[in-house]
Amino acid sequence: MHNALRGLPSLDFLRGFEAAGRTLSFTRAADELFVTQSALSRQVKALEDGLGVVLFERRHRALKLTRAGEAFHRAVSEHLDRLAAAVDAARGTKSRTGVTLTTTVSFASLWIIPRLASFRARHPDIEVYVSADDRTVDLARGDVDVAVRYLAENKVPEEARRLFGERMLPVVSPALLRDARTPLARPADLRRHVLLHLDDPDGTLPWLNWPAWLTAHGEPDLVPAGSLRFRLYDQLIQAAVAGQGVALGRLPLLAEHLRDGRLMAPFAPRYDSARGYYVLVAPRSTARDDVDAVVAWLESEAAIARAAMPPAAVAANAAKRAVPRRAPQRREP
Repeated sequence: MHNALRGLPSLDFLRGFEAAGRTLSFTRAADELFVTQSALSRQVKALEDGLGVVLFERRHRALKLTRAGEAFHRAVSEHLDRLAAAVDAARGTKSRTGVTLTTTVSFASLWIIPRLASFRARHPDIEVYVSADDRTVDLARGDVDVAVRYLAENKVPEEARRLFGERMLPVVSPALLRDARTPLARPADLRRHVLLHLDDPDGTLPWLNWPAWLTAHGEPDLVPAGSLRFRLYDQLIQAAVAGQGVALGRLPLLAEHLRDGRLMAPFAPRYDSARGYYVLVAPRSTARDDVDAVVAWLESEAAIARAAMPPAAVAANAAKRAVPRRAPQRREP
């Protein structure tokens, strides 16, 4: 038995392989494990060399598990879950009461957290734990009760409940919009501005980046004054609020920012993403009153958000009001 254990790969190698196989991205797996992309890639290569098996097909900006990799990934995932459960049992970890809600980091910070007070007002006796994580959590395992996921329409599970779709439009700080040196009257004016980009090295989120919006609005070859890139969308929005450039805004995530004036929409034109936000409930949590309360609250807040999304004319008029008129020049007598 001891000889067999000595032949096992490093636990770090197995964790890295599990994350890469689940996300099909060395970059996202590395972010999840707080290591560099190159370090994780070397770990997986060392694991493949030690096993004498190719686990991934490495394609341009994409990974795919081989047949052997798929079988090995299922086994590794199952045993890592069992190991984590054993560690919790050994520590005497107690299961938490309350509802655990998982969603992406950006959706949690921009939409869920600002609205939690309304849930507390309705249900002061229900504890909600927000697990902000860009990993896709398996609802059949673990302790998550409710998930809000950002999904393409053709990948929505039958049991999912739709909250809302997503509209894309440029957003900018009022101070930057009022600067007469850099007007924003039409999309072509973006060439005078710094554009804020969501870093997407694997090319998995093209609809959230500027090329798609510029192409849809007749400016596919536009070259901006500069570019800044951010790993997380909420960081990008913080930069936009600080006046560091123009962001591609997502509604209704940024509805509050537009309503309270932290950001403004200079153009009425916009396009809808092919994705939307959906609620899923873990199979073991479907019969719980506290989970039902959380889902009902999410749907209620989503209905309010949908109704509050400004029409194109409102966005355009708000932008016009933000641009100061030139004072009439006085003629010398």
